[in-house]
Parts: sequence; C-alpha cells; structure tokens
Amino acid sequence: MSDFHRSVLLKESIDYLNVRPNELYVDATLGGGGHTKEILNNGGRVIGIDVDLDAIDHIRDSLRSDHLIVEQDNFRNIDKILSKHGITEISGIIFDLGVSSKQLDTAGRGFSFSKSGPLDMRMGGDLKVTAADLVNGLTETELYELFFRSGEERYARRIARVIVRSRQNEKIEKTDQLAKIIEASIGRSASKIHPATKVFMALRMAVNSELDNLKESLEKSTNFLKIEGRLVVISFHSLEDRIVKNFVRNTSELVQINKKPIIPTEEEIKENPRSRSAKLRVAEKIA
Repeated sequence: MSDFHRSVLLKESIDYLNVRPNELYVDATLGGGGHTKEILNNGGRVIGIDVDLDAIDHIRDSLRSDHLIVEQDNFRNIDKILSKHGITEISGIIFDLGVSSKQLDTAGRGFSFSKSGPLDMRMGGDLKVTAADLVNGLTETELYELFFRSGEERYARRIARVIVRSRQNEKIEKTDQLAKIIEASIGRSASKIHPATKVFMALRMAVNSELDNLKESLEKSTNFLKIEGRLVVISFHSLEDRIVKNFVRNTSELVQINKKPIIPTEEEIKENPRSRSAKLRVAEKIA
C-alpha cells in the first residue's frame, strides 16, 4: 500500500495502540490503510474513516476483510458513525493527521507547491471553499493572521502584502503560481524546506477546518474508549501537537503514556523525508 501512502511511525503507533484479538479499533484517517492493515494482522477489528473518496476507493479495492468497516466521512462525526453501527465502546483509536502521499502527488488536488495544479486543497468533495477562494478573497490582514497563526510563518505580513498586490494584476489560481509569489517575496534560504511550505499548510488547514475538527473528534472519541483503551495521535504541525497535548493534560479520564512525543528515527526520515515533522502522542483511558 506504499504506492498510495507510506504510514509514518507505523511500528511505534501500532505497538502503543496495544491491539488485542477481536477487539474493535477506529482508524480515523484511513489514507493508504497502513495502520488498518497492521491492526487486522494483529487480530483486531477496524472501523476505518476517511473523508477522501480516493482513499476509500483504494481501501475497498486493495484491503478486503470481514473485520473491516469503511466509512467515507469526516472524523468529527465519529459519534454518529459508531452509533450508526450500534457501537458503544472501542478499544482504541488512531489519528494520522496531515496529507497523504497520494494527495500530495496528485497535482489536481492542489496540495503541493512542487506540482502545477488548481489551488484547491479540499479533502472532501462536499466542501465549498477552496484555497484559491481564500487567497483571492481574504483581506491582507486576514491573510496575515491566517499565515501567522495557523502556519506560524514569520514572514506572514510580507507574504500577505505581496499576494494582495499580485492578485490585483492576475487572479491566483494555480499552486505553482502562488509558490512563485511566496518565493519571490521572501527569497530562498539555505534550509531544505520550501518557503511556501507554511503558507500552503495554513491554507489547507483552513479549507478543511482541521484544528476545529481535531478538537471535536478527540473529545467524542474519548467518550467511546473503554477503560485501558488507547488514543494514538500522529501530528505533523505544532498547533496539532499542542491541541493533543493540552487535551490529554486537561482530560481527567486520560493519562499520558509517553511523557515526550515520539519522533521518527533518522533512518525513517532518510527513507521517507515527509516523516521529519511527525510527533506521536499516546494516552490511555483510566476512568
């Protein structure tokens, strides 16, 4: 399944999920099915959720099991999904946040600044607002606040100013068009990270309401966890990681398993550079 998406911290996350035979687990971000496949291999049963139809179609074609239920939906609706199947408790849930390799590699989805495609970034087809709508419609101040707060971009004000100036001459509709505008506004540093990285991430998170969805889903998921059930979250952004850390810290029913987040080894980063920013946090339900 690595042709669709290579799961990050796969062994570590499955080990911490503590899969038990015949117990039920939720993979809240199916993607290429890497985590679900390992849960099934360890004897668990899975409800897999993904808002992306491409991911759902891929799983239905490549991973068939009587112990797997697949749902195309946003994980913020986990309570409705589980209730629909008459499920009142689960033994664990795993979130692998961010964008799949398939989404990044498909130019038409608009997630990648390295490929020319429409400035879209919608993970689900039911969403109305695209990244192009935000780039061309928000004021300079609104763009600055988005890039600074969600992207933690230090040059947010300068980038916002240049975007507004550029769109007066021509509407910004392509990924590579926006990437060139950003690079021209702040230049290219010695860092391997492209100067458009944080802006693209901020736009994607805004289009898909990712932070709000995560907060909502964490709370709902905890209500369904059995005692000793595990919550496993892999994040790729400091704001996501902060949400998870604070949620666990402020939820009396949960105890943190790993005091510090687990990060990929140098070997994994070398084999899969997209894993470099990943952080894994684990909590267990105690009451």
